[in-house]
Amino acid sequence: MINDIIFGDLMDEKVCLARQREAVEGVKHLNRLSPAIPLPGQPLTLILTTSGPQPFDAARCWFSADTGLSPTSRPGSGKIEGMLEMQPAGAAWDDFCWGYVKTWTCSLPPQLAGTQVHYHLAAHVTGSQQWVYADNQAPTRALGTEFLLWFDSRGLPAWAREAVVYQVFLDRFYPGKNKPWLKPENLGGFFGGTLRGVIQKLDYIQGLGFNTLWLSPLFASPSHHGYDATDYYRVEPRLGTNQDLKELLDLAHERGMRVLLDFVANHWSNLHPTFQAAQADENSPYHDWYTWKHWPDDYETYFDVRGLPKLNVKPGPARNYLLDCASYWLTEGVDGYRLDYATGPQLDFWTDFRRACRAARPDCWLFGEVVHTAATQNSFAGRLDGALDFLLAQALHETFAQGNWNLDAFEAFLGAHEQYFGPDFSRPAFLDNHDMNRFLFLSGGDTARLKLGALALFTLSAPPIVYYGTEAGVTQTRPLHLEGSAMFEAARMPMKWGAEQDSALVTYFRRLISLRHQYPVLPYGERVVVHLDAEAGAYAYLRASNPAHPARGDVLAAFNLSPQPRILRLRLPDFSGADLLNNQPVSSIPGGIEITLAPYTGAFVA
Repeated sequence: MINDIIFGDLMDEKVCLARQREAVEGVKHLNRLSPAIPLPGQPLTLILTTSGPQPFDAARCWFSADTGLSPTSRPGSGKIEGMLEMQPAGAAWDDFCWGYVKTWTCSLPPQLAGTQVHYHLAAHVTGSQQWVYADNQAPTRALGTEFLLWFDSRGLPAWAREAVVYQVFLDRFYPGKNKPWLKPENLGGFFGGTLRGVIQKLDYIQGLGFNTLWLSPLFASPSHHGYDATDYYRVEPRLGTNQDLKELLDLAHERGMRVLLDFVANHWSNLHPTFQAAQADENSPYHDWYTWKHWPDDYETYFDVRGLPKLNVKPGPARNYLLDCASYWLTEGVDGYRLDYATGPQLDFWTDFRRACRAARPDCWLFGEVVHTAATQNSFAGRLDGALDFLLAQALHETFAQGNWNLDAFEAFLGAHEQYFGPDFSRPAFLDNHDMNRFLFLSGGDTARLKLGALALFTLSAPPIVYYGTEAGVTQTRPLHLEGSAMFEAARMPMKWGAEQDSALVTYFRRLISLRHQYPVLPYGERVVVHLDAEAGAYAYLRASNPAHPARGDVLAAFNLSPQPRILRLRLPDFSGADLLNNQPVSSIPGGIEITLAPYTGAFVA
């Protein structure tokens, strides 16, 4: 059995215990709000917890609200500063810390659309003049963690809810007409994919039904993957030119398609001119763009990789530069960003980032790569539009690719998962990507299991993402995790074209995508389980309209994960239809329908 490495050591019991203790010990806010997404005109509850050996008898919130308007433009506009006393809201015992955790809350008054609120939270140590500030336990407000809210009335853009995304890893997708793949010495080398190649394959991508492109990093970079940029205003020459990117954007928009770029705000290459200047001169204006442990050779990095210095994105010039870069490309026609390693920068950066991006393009879609727990993912609500659904990816792997979970376990996860996150927190879903084992590889090359996983992906509410080649049978020859090292390149094999593609698989994905577009109940409707027999490997759920979005045309997704044929008799008196995925009729029986499923197959009934 292949060891899936999506969450690394995050699932290790010792790591979980340490993380739980860290989350509750001391004075902690952790960006907990109710509701999770700040909305104009509504009060907002801030949540603080205190625990540990120090006694706390009071808690406060100091805030500054800026409407962005001149104080003379209208009564009550401009900048408002204040302090709120937080009230005790109960205590709970925590086994991990072997002690009580006390909760405090306060309510911020309703704010106008566009208002930014900076705030600090702190708890008072009983019998002293000492205050301890959340979340970094600083003794003064000047050193304490500053939190930032932005009250945006626009919310998640409507087009993002209906997006069907194709992820293109540029170096491995297509070199261009009559251009052969390069032959590097190893998988870390250059294979020769280009933006021109993507332009020439737009017919293929749109022909499958995708309406959104996500391009891997394309700025100037010394690597095949591009997550180590040296210039955020210039396309990497190996991939093409700025004009090629502009042409791709224009052509995609003419087709009614959207384009997302991969944007890295946490780090870039040590060959970046600003880092070179900062390392050469301690008095350089770029010195404070980085965090130095001991200048010039000891600095904060991304996962201890010396070639990837971490950016200092606290309020200041480095932050402003990144906001300007992101805004520039949005004004050039980019429709949004997938945000790499979003857990690197502090959350107030992302609040600022979203504000700047919305100003440049009001309907942009911004979602983060948050490879972490559900609580950490949810903390991005109100800061970004959403986060990639790595938890669902793991569940799809465990259930459909590897068979480690039975259907009871899958439904137990899915039912809770759908309730945990709010409906306005976007959770783009996927079967695999460039940093994990290919789904087809995990399934041992079993395309039947891949098809079942894809059926689940395309009948759940989240915007589905397909990693290039998953639809065509692209796989890998070795697992990513090899002798203790993550060999990400293994999942980045060149795209298959022409006769090399699995044509039956391509046809299956094309049909699924077409059905996704035909039935708007899929991104908007409710999910109701109508059959679950884990022992038999049989499962079905209904996607039905709801009052908030009464889309017509209910859809039934049915699955057989067993090596035996199964007959599902479902009590659905008001439902009828046919299996549109396999072009098979569905029998009507008194009070419902009957579906016959061959081994390891599924049905899309509408």
